[in-house]
Amino acid sequence: MTNQEYFFNMLPKEEFERIPYLPTMGQFVDWFTKEYADNPALSDTVNTITYKELGQRVARRRAFIDGLGLPKGSHIAIWDRNSQDAIELYLAVTSAGYVAMNFPAQLPEMAVVGCCVKFDIAAIFVREEFMPLTAKIQGTQVLPSASIADTEAPVFQADPDSPAAIFFTGGTTGAPKGAVLSHRALMRGNYNTIFKPGHVIGVHRYIALLPLSHVFGAIAGLSGCFYTGNLMFTCEDMKATIGKLPAIKPTLLVIVPGICDILAGLCKMYGPQFLGGSLRMIISGAANVPPRLVDIFTKLGVEFCFGYGLTETANLTSANADAITHPTSIGRIYPGQETKLVDGELWVKGDNLFSGYYKDPVRTAEALTEDGWLRTGDLCRFDEDGFLYITGRIKNLIILSNGENVSPESLEEPFYADPCVRDAMVKEDELNGNQVIAVEILPFMPAFDGKPWEEVEAYMNNLVKKINATLPTTHQIIKVTVRTEDFKRTGSMKVARV
Repeated sequence: MTNQEYFFNMLPKEEFERIPYLPTMGQFVDWFTKEYADNPALSDTVNTITYKELGQRVARRRAFIDGLGLPKGSHIAIWDRNSQDAIELYLAVTSAGYVAMNFPAQLPEMAVVGCCVKFDIAAIFVREEFMPLTAKIQGTQVLPSASIADTEAPVFQADPDSPAAIFFTGGTTGAPKGAVLSHRALMRGNYNTIFKPGHVIGVHRYIALLPLSHVFGAIAGLSGCFYTGNLMFTCEDMKATIGKLPAIKPTLLVIVPGICDILAGLCKMYGPQFLGGSLRMIISGAANVPPRLVDIFTKLGVEFCFGYGLTETANLTSANADAITHPTSIGRIYPGQETKLVDGELWVKGDNLFSGYYKDPVRTAEALTEDGWLRTGDLCRFDEDGFLYITGRIKNLIILSNGENVSPESLEEPFYADPCVRDAMVKEDELNGNQVIAVEILPFMPAFDGKPWEEVEAYMNNLVKKINATLPTTHQIIKVTVRTEDFKRTGSMKVARV
């Protein structure tokens, strides 16, 4: 089976033929407004608007933005939570011929000021509660995120290769990188979201749990919902929204493994009905998905899909709809991309690639070859069925005293296969003045059901011994730390390697 057949055969033929690939955000917004006009589109659990109403409101947002007098192509930021305002503004900015940049809600005051300068932000729409933090912004129009006109403006006919959005990548502190995605790249990522097993049009209830500042939340979550005419619930407070799951009754969740872990724990405490009783599918990404999570949710009747992507590839490079048979694979490559392995590193080419890092030609040249290949930095392999596996990250390699390179991710894999491990991080460390391979393990405490800590530590130390027995002497783990507190995590809840 080819990759194209793998994805195209997921959907019923009549639904696949109904959903076109569209090269610009303006065409996308116009299309779903008309195609799904009477379908419910957006809800805050109290008020719900249809796709026709959403399109009208986005058109009024466009009129307001056009009234600012900014040149087309200007950068416009949105600093909000995952509210109706934020969603409408993102669609309006990108469909009106401007470049959208969603700022993380937790961004501190001076970081916002710095980002406005670094990314040449001409205007920023700000949530009311964040307004006091904008006093030091200069040279940028500061506007309430509730801003909307009384009249409507049509979509702008953008060049598909012109910039549509800039997404943070590699962190949002210090000197963040901004990956520039053209309309064509963004829309290729958006289109890839339609490929899910079974019926996809108008059958699901999503929740905007992941921040729109993260490419996974904006593409796999938001655009994936709207491309298939489904209903999206806003999320201005993740904790409060998770508490409303029994009332919202989601059928599909786009989340990261860290949130999966939280939901698994809540199901153990309150029973599977905590999820609302209608959940059929979880799409998880942005971090390693432990097989135990696949097992937990499969037993609850929830289909688990996950994959792989980078901000630089408009989020979606590969996807795995066969988590049961290939639980450690990140799936097969989406159609329309070329891939190759160069010294074990995955290189990607296609119209989903970013244009470069904004105002950062040096790091852009490091990532993109002259002939258009993206060096992902990920060490990978393909199996005989065409499924992709990550074996490590180049920048994380441990260099042994004999000069051999060891991938910490490859040593972590057997830990994640154990249902009693929540997370593990292998790294180089020092013991008695010698450089050794060390592991820090975060136990999955529900698996121990209240047993004393001594038993937890003993279990983990025995697990290390079992894993070491399968490794060459030079690769064995010498130093073991069993953590009582969570790891420091990135914005996507991945373990931060520090």
